Amino acid sequence: MTTQFSKKATNTKTRRAILNLLKQEGAMDSQALASRLKISAMAVRQHLYAMQDENLITYTEESRAMGRPAKLWQLTKEADRFFPDGYAELTLGLMNSVVEAFGEEGLERLLDVRTRHQIGVYQSTIEGQNLAEKLEALADVRTEEGYMAEVQSLDDGSFILVENHCPICAAATACTGLCARELEVFQTVLGEDVKVERTEHIVAGARRCAYRVDCSVNGQQP
Repeated sequence: MTTQFSKKATNTKTRRAILNLLKQEGAMDSQALASRLKISAMAVRQHLYAMQDENLITYTEESRAMGRPAKLWQLTKEADRFFPDGYAELTLGLMNSVVEAFGEEGLERLLDVRTRHQIGVYQSTIEGQNLAEKLEALADVRTEEGYMAEVQSLDDGSFILVENHCPICAAATACTGLCARELEVFQTVLGEDVKVERTEHIVAGARRCAYRVDCSVNGQQP
């Protein structure tokens, strides 16, 4: 009994690790997953096929120079339940109630308050740091909020702020103002000497949200 329980726990942990990797990295083949998880490719494939049976993942085939096409595994919509959703139904319900009670103007005022609060919290967290440090601190805060954020450095000295998950996706889809405010928040807290541009957008069908932060504006250095 103990052995069976231990094996089940290990399987659950490994499959959650696979889900997290596919969420953060995008489509991957079994060899890449095995390398990252430090287990055999055969073991990974067993987990992948079990998760496919549960409709959590699917794959597309990619031609390779030699051998058979590789299966690139990716998450399905069914896998969203394993990641935080920011109380999507409650958020949508409250937003609809605000519009019903106070009109679109009332919703805009609510978003104004939320934006000011976010800016205040983020600014107090990243204050007094250089741009690279600000972005890392911002990514940490956003990760705590469920966005699975990370920062990538580019060769030209710029950065990409990546958010692999959107816990308010349902609300953002219904209210595009939420996403517009996110961009406003980032620009405000990072300062007018940098340019923040959204380059990928989950609501538009991308796997993730990504923001390019150009630190060369007005001679600003990272």
